[in-house]
Amino acid sequence: MSGFTLVNLNEVENSAGDRSADVDARFARKHIGSEHLGVSYFRYRPGYRSKAGHSHREQEEAYVVIGGSGRARLDQEIVELKHFDLLRVAAETVRAFEAGEDGLELIAIGSDRPEGGDGILAPDWWTD
Repeated sequence: MSGFTLVNLNEVENSAGDRSADVDARFARKHIGSEHLGVSYFRYRPGYRSKAGHSHREQEEAYVVIGGSGRARLDQEIVELKHFDLLRVAAETVRAFEAGEDGLELIAIGSDRPEGGDGILAPDWWTD
């Protein structure tokens, strides 16, 4: 096995697919061959708000805003996000994102996770 992996996130399949024209979600974990890291790219069209939130049983995540701006709901708190903000989120914190008028682009970095994942969906969580 090589000591490195090079992957273009635009070439990773869009997991949102036909379900939403408002979101691109590209999960590169299985493509990079890392024992400990997951890296994903998310793009939200202007004004889009994710109604569903999620948390994890074990996996802490960090998000880097690489384009646009928006907000994140973290449990019951809402924080503003701008270009180059770095947001660390503890595993148990429920999170969801809303794009500003220019949209929102994020890189998400996750740590080790159990086999099969540890995400916990919170449907209809940010609806007000």
